[in-house]
Amino acid sequence: MNSSLWIVHKWYLMNCLNEMFHVALGTGTQLVNAGYAVYGIDYEGHGKSSGLQGFVPNFDELVIDCFEHFTSICGKVQIMNFIVYILLNALAIVCSLLILCLWHDGAVLVAPMCKITEEMKPSPIVIKILTLLTSVIPTWKIVPTEDIIDKAIKNPEWRKEIRNNPYCYKGMIRLKTGYELLKASLDIQDKLNEVELPFLIVHGDADSVTDPAVSQSLYESASSKDKTFKLYPGMWHALTSGEPQESINLVFSDIIEWLNARTESSSSRLEIEHKIAHDHQIKALHLRQLINYNL
Repeated sequence: MNSSLWIVHKWYLMNCLNEMFHVALGTGTQLVNAGYAVYGIDYEGHGKSSGLQGFVPNFDELVIDCFEHFTSICGKVQIMNFIVYILLNALAIVCSLLILCLWHDGAVLVAPMCKITEEMKPSPIVIKILTLLTSVIPTWKIVPTEDIIDKAIKNPEWRKEIRNNPYCYKGMIRLKTGYELLKASLDIQDKLNEVELPFLIVHGDADSVTDPAVSQSLYESASSKDKTFKLYPGMWHALTSGEPQESINLVFSDIIEWLNARTESSSSRLEIEHKIAHDHQIKALHLRQLINYNL
């Protein structure tokens, strides 16, 4: 196994990216077969986690949950010296970019939504009204959304499976969830230049759910010295799970190639660091033995 750990965020907000089975099984299988350990999380109110389904009362608390969960994973003795990469899908970017620079070694961003385009941005008066309503009817499903499953996933069998999955939230966005998402998005788009870690963005140029131009903006704005943006002609939003298998394989081939190139060099660096630390421990042991002998 490579000395690398993949942390997979699974996001099940509204009827967008309801790919639990294919993200968890398909992505996990692809990465495990390539020699990587994979861990994941269902956010509060999503998947099998507790809380009202599809309800995110506070994005800051969501970030803290993720940070604590993955810190506990990275603190395990058997993986303490692993290189940590994170895989993020679409809306997960909004909260996860808040913690990326804290302790990850790199990231793969799949069709990210990390900025709201000007034509989609609500007016100040709409934002003010939303703010007032969230304190009164926070859980109401009243934020209008399209049926994004049909727009995100080409494979009709996978669409049916997602629609029949009880762990995938498919209703309108709850008011407070939509408001928190809006706030986080507006906050994130002002911080794109602060992203310094290595990252790969993969995006379909026919994506009608998240704008590929936003990925281009992140790529151009980020201050990272190691950044790659791959745009796939004709692919839709769910390019790691909703495309024909040959297209999915192409995307994962690029992801794994990018990862391997960085884990090989990082593994060599870790081996050198471990050897130096081990040599220091041996020298310290010999010194203690010499001191004890002289005493």
